[in-house]
Amino acid sequence: MENSPRDDSMTVVEIRNHGGPDVLVPARRPIPVPTDGQVLIKVSAAGVNRADLMQREGKYPMPPGAPADVPGLEVSGTVVRVGKDVTRWQKGDHVCALLIGQGYAEYAVAPEAQCMAVPPSVSLIDAGGVPETFCTVWTNLVEQAGLKTGEVLLIQGGSSGIGVTAILLAKALGATVLVTAGSDAKCTACLDLGADLAINYRNEDFKEAALTFTNGHGVDVILDIVGPNYVEREIELLKRFGRLVFVGLMSGSRANVELTGILLKRLNVTGSSLRAYSHEEKGALCRALETRVWPLFATGQVRVVTHATFPLTAAADAHRLLESSAHIGKVLLTP
Repeated sequence: MENSPRDDSMTVVEIRNHGGPDVLVPARRPIPVPTDGQVLIKVSAAGVNRADLMQREGKYPMPPGAPADVPGLEVSGTVVRVGKDVTRWQKGDHVCALLIGQGYAEYAVAPEAQCMAVPPSVSLIDAGGVPETFCTVWTNLVEQAGLKTGEVLLIQGGSSGIGVTAILLAKALGATVLVTAGSDAKCTACLDLGADLAINYRNEDFKEAALTFTNGHGVDVILDIVGPNYVEREIELLKRFGRLVFVGLMSGSRANVELTGILLKRLNVTGSSLRAYSHEEKGALCRALETRVWPLFATGQVRVVTHATFPLTAAADAHRLLESSAHIGKVLLTP
């Protein structure tokens, strides 16, 4: 195997037990062997996501068959081996891939269909932050919420990896974009990315600020990574036939809210957890990105915003940064 360690083992980051960042520790494991329909990737970068933090804490509902002790839902790198029946990829190809787990490693296996060509003008390192956020934003904003040109979108958490991606993609689709963020610096960063309004939620009520901006009309779509704390005001803010889309539940999973507005305004409340998608669904999503979104990289309408990279063995520090919410964009690990 090209460039593999002499003992055919690799460094991974394990979750030794549930808890804080310090439970993430380097370990040695055998390099995985791709089975039928899989490719083996020598990892250049692995994305760090909120789901990884929840998995580390034991708070993420793991789908059947998902590995629980090595996190990591996305990687980029070079194909070094292919399994039987793989037809698209061959040794030496540069790819980024959506995983069910085990991306915090020097090597990772991925189903062929969940691998994508590295987007135009994106470095192999930065591509490690593409699959999870772009798949999440595309399936929720476009496939589920049906965001259209001319509509108004509110993104809760505009400076997060999901938020940054959503700003860029929504603007490319012709939407007006409002965001919330937790500091003036983050608000400025969101405006620099193309947001039409950035609301510092520590100083302003997002509902009132959004109503003022829209002359009282409200918004068409809300992308929410926060959850229960905002739901009641979001229902009040949405227009008739509006769509509320959950992609995270940072403030918990239970809400006690007044639901009458959903009925009166005929709202659509939806959401998804990408990890629970089937291989076939993930593969279809990856093909949609290559067809519909990759050309936007070529024109510069969308891009990857990488806040920081850490060595793989410093995964605990990367998790601390993500927990602090001091980042703007993606955090990556590089073996």
